[in-house]
Amino acid sequence: MMNLLSCLIVVLLSPWSVDGLSLRVTSTSASSTPTVTRRLAFHQASVLGVATVPFVNGFNVANAADSQFVEVGQQQSPPSGEAPFSTLSDGVQIKDFRVGGGGAAVQPGSKVELTMKGRLLNLNGVIFYDTKSNDPSGFGEGTPLLFSVGDGTVLPGLESGISGMKKGGIRRIIIPADVGYGKYPSLEPQPLTEVERRALDSVVKNPRRDQTVMFDVKVERVK
Repeated sequence: MMNLLSCLIVVLLSPWSVDGLSLRVTSTSASSTPTVTRRLAFHQASVLGVATVPFVNGFNVANAADSQFVEVGQQQSPPSGEAPFSTLSDGVQIKDFRVGGGGAAVQPGSKVELTMKGRLLNLNGVIFYDTKSNDPSGFGEGTPLLFSVGDGTVLPGLESGISGMKKGGIRRIIIPADVGYGKYPSLEPQPLTEVERRALDSVVKNPRRDQTVMFDVKVERVK
């Protein structure tokens, strides 16, 4: 029998669903999902491979992923028959799960309020950022990320990834290193807990690792 402490087997992105950024688990058999390399996962943004990385720089990947990463459900079809992901000019990949309603669209100068969750693709989807982690009220509501597009405080890849979104919209955004933490490690969003910080640092501070990250984003407000 395989030692459970030495091997973590998880499957990401296929099939997934984003329901107001609350991920719910459904029965998914690992044996029924094809295994591919991380490189193929990045380009296709459909599945991640199987990895055996229980500890990274003292960070217990297995424990972190086991209770959060596997809480995934069935992936909704993209709206209006769109391709699963679109690739922008800077290499950012986006996929809409819900198109926002009326009102202003995100553009340079917009003041936005986002609820979001970030995952490390190199570590099989370990969460490194979650707006619900900043919960001063204690009621599980969390605190949205607030910024003005173009003010230089957040990752360029995130800014381009949310462009055009409207209030209520939900989008999955995959950000490569050169417009993400690989080149801009100090920009927002930054981890809100020590566990999240160690997870991100284990990738960002190791140039041999793929620093591609993924965010599930919901626009709460656009001004």
